[in-house]
Amino acid sequence: MEGRTPAAGTWSDGTLPANVVLGARTLVTGAGAFRRFMSTGDRALSIGSDCTMDGVQFALGAEARVSIGDYCYFTNVVLLSELELRIGSYVVIGWNTTITDTDFHPIAPAERVRDAVACSPLGKGHPRPPIARRAVIIEDDVWIGPNAAIMKGVRVGAGAFIEPGAILTADVPPLARVAGNPARVVGTVR
Repeated sequence: MEGRTPAAGTWSDGTLPANVVLGARTLVTGAGAFRRFMSTGDRALSIGSDCTMDGVQFALGAEARVSIGDYCYFTNVVLLSELELRIGSYVVIGWNTTITDTDFHPIAPAERVRDAVACSPLGKGHPRPPIARRAVIIEDDVWIGPNAAIMKGVRVGAGAFIEPGAILTADVPPLARVAGNPARVVGTVR
């Protein structure tokens, strides 16, 4: 249809939060997509054009920012962010994959107890201890198999292939094929 502006993206199960921007022909499905979406920032979530976010959960904390490029397909993925997730274009992510830029809770035992108290209904007025956060960056043309986990601070290079079930705790070079827990390079894509 020459001369017409392509339709903006939609969420099939409700009205988008005001700070979510979807590109043309992008579709978000799933009633729970924004159940844990608490980001208050401007353009907290921006997704490019021609993407399908099928059953994706956008669990964004108050300061979180997530950007996703064009022509991406994610199915039943959990995006957990307290800081920043940047995902390029032409990225495919398989079911039950989790990507997180934080541990969400402290690692040290005493701090975990303080955090549990602060998060409980009885913890009113108790501040949560500081929790480590580091941005996750996934470059263009990355394929991530089902049941993978990408942890805080990881950068996945362009063209990488992440095998199903891989747990990424360190950067992945461009065009690398990685597998395992923790993930390690097992080959190259080309």
